[in-house]
Amino acid sequence: MNSPSDEIDRGRRHIFTTAAVAIAAVQLGIPDFADAKPRGGRNAVKRLAALPGRAEISVVLVHGAWADGSGWDRVMSLLRTEGLKTMAAPIPLTSLSDDIAALDHALERTTGPVVLVAHAYAGAVIGACRNERVQSLVFSNALAPDEGETVAKVFYRDKPDSHAPNLTPDRYGLLWMPNEAFGAAWCQNASAEEAALLAAAQRPIAVACIQEKAPKPTWRAMPSWYLVAEDDRMINPATQRFLANRMGARIRSEKVDHAALITAPNVVAGIIVEAVAGLATDPNKATSSAPQHG
Repeated sequence: MNSPSDEIDRGRRHIFTTAAVAIAAVQLGIPDFADAKPRGGRNAVKRLAALPGRAEISVVLVHGAWADGSGWDRVMSLLRTEGLKTMAAPIPLTSLSDDIAALDHALERTTGPVVLVAHAYAGAVIGACRNERVQSLVFSNALAPDEGETVAKVFYRDKPDSHAPNLTPDRYGLLWMPNEAFGAAWCQNASAEEAALLAAAQRPIAVACIQEKAPKPTWRAMPSWYLVAEDDRMINPATQRFLANRMGARIRSEKVDHAALITAPNVVAGIIVEAVAGLATDPNKATSSAPQHG
């Protein structure tokens, strides 16, 4: 048993740590989402609270290009406040096949029902996952190629914003986002300092990832949810709406940028909560405003 002095010291450390994080957030221009709630999911939160076996559900989040699992930190924090288990699955960004295999390996660390969430390129990865415990898919302004399509084909279906730079692979076949273009193209709603940090920590994506043909996607037969980022400068919102309608997803459209998982985590967490709460029913049959496809 801890002594009263130990408990006091623990409380002090918690206060000082919380204060330090808040100060750092202000200095870096990072919004404080500690007290935020998933946005737009009030009724879903109620359904979630009444969902049998909620504690057994795992939300597994997959990052896209020029990012890593830490990009999901703010979303995961919000989901954890709703009692959900979360995990950011790391993928190597070396080829679509490699990334699908990496996700499969990560899922071995989970038990029970799984909701898969993808950002950007990772939509191709979760769409190809065959794990039988996966119950639904959430696409956060993500690319979702159909069987035989490549990520590049769906990415260039509609012209990206003028802020999106033309990318040329390096001699190793890797695509890097130019540091000077990162903020304006990838995360214009972030502060200049945060955008610089994200650019400095970026992970490149191999050309092989976007040129490999996708297998038959599971979204053709699985409940799916899609967040359209209306201010996305990387993936044209028109492309996003096409992909969301093609898969028959439950669609939510918001004025957020490409990096909404970082700059608007409450919006992203909100649609994930809706998807998890929807495990009790099939949202595509019950409430989808999009046409269905076989």
